[in-house]
Amino acid sequence: MKVELLLAGGGHVARRFIVLLEECRDALAAAGVEPVIVGVTTRRHGSIFDKAGLDAVRIARGLAKGDNIGPASSPSTLDCIAQLRSQDVETRVLIETTTLDIRSGEPSTSHVRAAIDAGAHVITANKGPVAFAYDDLAAAAAARGVRFLFEGAVMDGIPIFNLVRESMPLATIAGFRGVVNSTTNVLLSAIEGDEPYAAALARMQAAGVAEADPSLDVDGWDAAAKTAALANVWLGARTSPHKIARDAVTPAIADRARAARRGGRRLKLVARAARTGERVEAAVELQELAADDPLAILDGQANALEIDTWPLGRVVITQRDGGLEKTAYALLTDLMTVARS
Repeated sequence: MKVELLLAGGGHVARRFIVLLEECRDALAAAGVEPVIVGVTTRRHGSIFDKAGLDAVRIARGLAKGDNIGPASSPSTLDCIAQLRSQDVETRVLIETTTLDIRSGEPSTSHVRAAIDAGAHVITANKGPVAFAYDDLAAAAAARGVRFLFEGAVMDGIPIFNLVRESMPLATIAGFRGVVNSTTNVLLSAIEGDEPYAAALARMQAAGVAEADPSLDVDGWDAAAKTAALANVWLGARTSPHKIARDAVTPAIADRARAARRGGRRLKLVARAARTGERVEAAVELQELAADDPLAILDGQANALEIDTWPLGRVVITQRDGGLEKTAYALLTDLMTVARS
């Protein structure tokens, strides 16, 4: 089965996904899947679209060096999505990996909506569409008969959404809690060991764990977006990151983190949400956890999510190490879900 792919975004995850597709080409062929990348769009380096297919690995290498893939006047992402509408291949997929805009979830939400309208399946690693507009987009996808998938939006490639959707039929989710932001968990682990906050943050930036502007992570916005996404999908919350109370991991919490560790406890930034009747309460907050708590044992980039279910009870899924390769893999698993359907 031929699957035409349009990639929105040319950053680290998109480039790793392109290479991963090539690395898995034989396995994909054995599964009857022939992915063909027909378009790549970027914010700063132009765009390119060719129905015959692109040498995407060459394009990924050029983007890694900062090369342009098209002129300033090249078609926009929405223009390229419109071209998907006229394609004669049955299976068309938008792979959305643009950067999260925490103010509005745009432009990714508009990209997703346009692709669904064009009759294309959508796979996104961007939290925005799920955190800001999940119900509307899911309803639109169902009405159009296409898939809207987002396994890479939370916890990289760990299959949390697939786990619930495919392996927990008829289960009811009452709530969840977890450590879902790697930067703040690395930072808390470092300052517990008496490393100065600024030095720990600089080290993470040098290693590529934290961005040059780390505010999305340390101010709690990334965790709030993930909390909104999880609450919208599992609890029907119809919320957004701006409605979720959040704590920040700032230099001011260093003494508290060290005191908690000396007392046999761990300070963690915990994302949580729970349903009580018709009401869903969600927050991202600093909590001191007992040493044997499954969230307390997480060090470095490790993340974990505890899902409160009926009748299975509490289920914990842990990610010992994250990274862009795992997110790229999540895009690949969603692509296989599209192909199987």
